[in-house]
Amino acid sequence: MTTNQEPVQSEEFEREPVPASKLKSWKSFLGMYAGEHAAGTEFVIGPLFLTTGVSAFDLIVGLLLGNLMAVLSWRFLTAEIAVKNRLTLYYQLEKICGKRLVTFYNIANGLLFCFLAGAMITVSATAVGIPFDMEMPKLTDTMPNGITFILIVLALGAVISIIAAKGYDTVSKAANWLSPFLVLAFLACGIVALSQLGVSSFSEFWAIWGEGSEPFPGQIKYTFWHVFLWSWFCNAAMHIGMSDLSVFRYAKKASSGWTTAAGMYIGHYMAWIAAALLYAVYLKSPEAMTFLANNEAPPVAPGPLAYNAIGIFGILAVVIAGWTTANPTIYRAGLAFQAIMPKASTFWVTICAGLIATIAGLFPAFAMKLLDFVALYGFVLAPVGAIIVFDQFFADRFGVISNYAEKAGIDFNMAFLIAWLASFGIFYFISASQDIFLSFLTLPAWLSCGLLYILLSRFWQKEPKELNN
Repeated sequence: MTTNQEPVQSEEFEREPVPASKLKSWKSFLGMYAGEHAAGTEFVIGPLFLTTGVSAFDLIVGLLLGNLMAVLSWRFLTAEIAVKNRLTLYYQLEKICGKRLVTFYNIANGLLFCFLAGAMITVSATAVGIPFDMEMPKLTDTMPNGITFILIVLALGAVISIIAAKGYDTVSKAANWLSPFLVLAFLACGIVALSQLGVSSFSEFWAIWGEGSEPFPGQIKYTFWHVFLWSWFCNAAMHIGMSDLSVFRYAKKASSGWTTAAGMYIGHYMAWIAAALLYAVYLKSPEAMTFLANNEAPPVAPGPLAYNAIGIFGILAVVIAGWTTANPTIYRAGLAFQAIMPKASTFWVTICAGLIATIAGLFPAFAMKLLDFVALYGFVLAPVGAIIVFDQFFADRFGVISNYAEKAGIDFNMAFLIAWLASFGIFYFISASQDIFLSFLTLPAWLSCGLLYILLSRFWQKEPKELNN
């Protein structure tokens, strides 16, 4: 027991397993993942592969295999544990590490989700602002650059927050309705961009990247391993970090985890490449040439890039892509905050999360530095998922009590805290001091955290007979 008060249950089942009557088929997840990952971020991430000077082979094959590893992580780790326990990430953590410790995690996780959603609101604003002749945020901007930008962000944030606050059913339905349009929009952008580039054969398409080139100023050179590991771990917080326990707890079967392939190969494969093609067109413009001549990286403004390819439909695509990413992200943030205040209304807690996301969206820095933020976010939170995985699959084998905080009646599991802080702290220090690409160290940090938790638990945990006294 972690509390003497019984929380109020709600329709979102934050503190109880999802009942059988509320389980959903794989179709509910297919649209949600296709929509969430064919998203506004893709218009930012795609150009990255041109700015880093990656070769065609390293990009095409690296993305193919990296996304496969992400799908396998969702299917055989996240979905398996989700259908076994049918609990949110936050309640599952509370059982392992205790209420007092998980509160700090929930605050940090909820805020980081809000910042991610805020970046998506900023991206959508670059599309909505085109008819209003809005000044687009630059890569170096950190503060709002005008009243038009502020008003558009506030309006978008309000709509997205209300949809997210309606709960999982609304989020899922919105994604299913909108995802087919997004898929077609990204495909159309890629086809139009190929035409604008004069590409008429596969060899000409391959030559866009060719054998690679020198990276743009301020960027690092990407190889196959950079692409492979970054594409695997850019969503590390969601799969090996177990955040999507909160989503797949509604799945009838663990095989629903395969639906994440729709997001990976439509969004993180086709959409990234399509966005890179849009940027390749822009790089031939006089404006981009001027930036390069001055040894500066040309900016990335998703709205104008898409508008240049498919006009008004490009504007709609960027706006909707932002919605379908921000919606489930704010929903997850609301669950994180609601776990701290179990008696609070889920609706109003999610509205508050949306407000934080909207405020974050007013500051372009969250979108302009999105790649670095996403990499760090996944690196920090992924080890927590390792503790859940090792607790579920290896606790009995090594004589460790699963869900120890709940069974011991404690609210602070020291083994959890030390394993988590030590794993990402040590490997982040290695990355920073040795200038090692952060995604190279995500898996070592994850494995180290799980192993360290098991070892520390054997040292700290009391015997079962002592817990019963």
